[in-house]
Amino acid sequence: MVNRRLREMTTEDISKIAETFQAFDDGMIEDVKGFCAAVTTADIVKQGYILTPGRYVGIEDQEDDGEPFEEKMARLTGELSEMFKRSHELEDEIRKRLGAIGYDI
Repeated sequence: MVNRRLREMTTEDISKIAETFQAFDDGMIEDVKGFCAAVTTADIVKQGYILTPGRYVGIEDQEDDGEPFEEKMARLTGELSEMFKRSHELEDEIRKRLGAIGYDI
């Protein structure tokens, strides 16, 4: 991923897409969660003509890491809290340094 919305395609990515299109064109396509799906016009009508890929393709199954949800959320929110704290410390430091050279914000 180049950024959140832009992905740079590798040779493997391009080959996978080309092979998938060829399978579709040959009538041999298989749906792959999170990657591709062949749907009928009736399926599109049921979705109110909305063509957002996720409605049809879904999301790829994620491997369970074995950490219980409640424990994971407690850990992650704790980490986020520490990051917020560090962010405020850095913001204060930037304000001090800018103030030292005559730029109060």
